[in-house]
Amino acid sequence: MSKRAFITGITGQDGSYLAEFLLGKGYDVYGLVRRTSNNPMIRFKEPGKLEKIKIIYGNMRDSASIERALEISKPDEIYNLAAQSDVGISFQCPEEASEVNYYGVGRLVNEAMRVCPQARIYQASTSEMFGRTNPPQNEGSLFQPVSPYGRAKLKAHEDYVTGYRNKHGLFICSGILFNHESPRRGEHFVTRKITISLAKIKHGLQERFQLGNLDAKRDWGFAKDYVEAMWRMLQEDKPDDFVIATGEMHTVREFAEEAAKFFGMDIEWGGGGLEEKGIDRKTKKVVIEVNPAHLRPNEVDFLQGDSSKAERVFGWKHKTAFKDLVRLMAEHDLEHVKREKLL
Repeated sequence: MSKRAFITGITGQDGSYLAEFLLGKGYDVYGLVRRTSNNPMIRFKEPGKLEKIKIIYGNMRDSASIERALEISKPDEIYNLAAQSDVGISFQCPEEASEVNYYGVGRLVNEAMRVCPQARIYQASTSEMFGRTNPPQNEGSLFQPVSPYGRAKLKAHEDYVTGYRNKHGLFICSGILFNHESPRRGEHFVTRKITISLAKIKHGLQERFQLGNLDAKRDWGFAKDYVEAMWRMLQEDKPDDFVIATGEMHTVREFAEEAAKFFGMDIEWGGGGLEEKGIDRKTKKVVIEVNPAHLRPNEVDFLQGDSSKAERVFGWKHKTAFKDLVRLMAEHDLEHVKREKLL
């Protein structure tokens, strides 16, 4: 008999990759989908996979819809990937970040304990919980979040992951994932903004684009690698928490430079601070500008994960190098923009 998995946030980057991964493992996959006017399943790319997913409409703000979804899916494994996931937007909408990223977790976990108490639960935590803690960060590092997003995720981690695991013996794991990107990343996230903007410049659809903190350092991995780690956590005999990362740091500036190379551009930097500009050496045209509107009120400067525990316990290690990740995204967006241009 096939295992049954229930995924919240199934329409997002991680949810789509995870659903495809689990289908490949022979799972029956159910997904909680919030009703929108657009096609929510646009990220699903693998042929034959989308029609195998059982969609249940619901919302992390609505306990009744969560209860109904769990009763329908009767899951062996629950993956909570639903979130207000934009750190910058969380400063503008802090109540939404708390409502979905904290209270939504509580609704899901409490309904699961009542409807399907045998189910194993994965909670998507985040490196943003470390905030200002010096790198490298691992499972024993101090949590010091600086954003409403990070604070809501940490409160959910403390109350519903470690708290319920200790109090109720619940099988719940926290994946403390560092930044993970892909061609399916939302276009408002900085990595995808870089690759799609450069693709538009290449196709003559725009002249330049704007970024915020060029020197912010992040540990960027490939999302498709990371969903396997989520699954592996729930196959262990005991629930635990794991940092998932590459162990490498790169700046936003480096990401932009590497992506520009794919498009035949050679970026040099002129000016400084808010006046800094990225200029293509070949054309002498300004390609990148700094806009203070894109700076966060509180910035996490350095994120670098130590995933040695995950490697030791269940053998996970990232497979995709930084340069390969950038190339994957740039290749995709070059074709994506080309198709849009022809429409």
